[in-house]
Amino acid sequence: QVTLTESGGGSVQTGESLSLSCEASISYSTYCWGWFRQAPGKEREFVAVFHSTYGSRSYADSVKGRFTVSQDNAKKSLTLQMNSLKPEDTAIYYCAAGPVSWLDYAKAACRAVGVFADWGQGTQVTVSS
Repeated sequence: QVTLTESGGGSVQTGESLSLSCEASISYSTYCWGWFRQAPGKEREFVAVFHSTYGSRSYADSVKGRFTVSQDNAKKSLTLQMNSLKPEDTAIYYCAAGPVSWLDYAKAACRAVGVFADWGQGTQVTVSS
């Protein structure tokens, strides 16, 4: 079990930037550590993920080129840098982690909510036009 703590949410205007941080001590040998979001009345959706093998990253098409996920070298925090924000990015953002092999990651397993064993409490991001 891993405890995840998000921070950095807030309210911004269209085109502005925000950085979210997720603090944790990941003890899994191979893992996915990533971000999901959930807007009102919608299902939780994949945003971005980091895999421990090779430091691989993948992104949802809706955020590719605007968002960047990175892990610090001590494996203590995961950052989601969000640039060029749009109103449709408004949601509660959740940090998640789970033990996932490289093979499963390569099959896009880490885009699924059910793969993740541990979740943070969420942080609100609001983008106004």
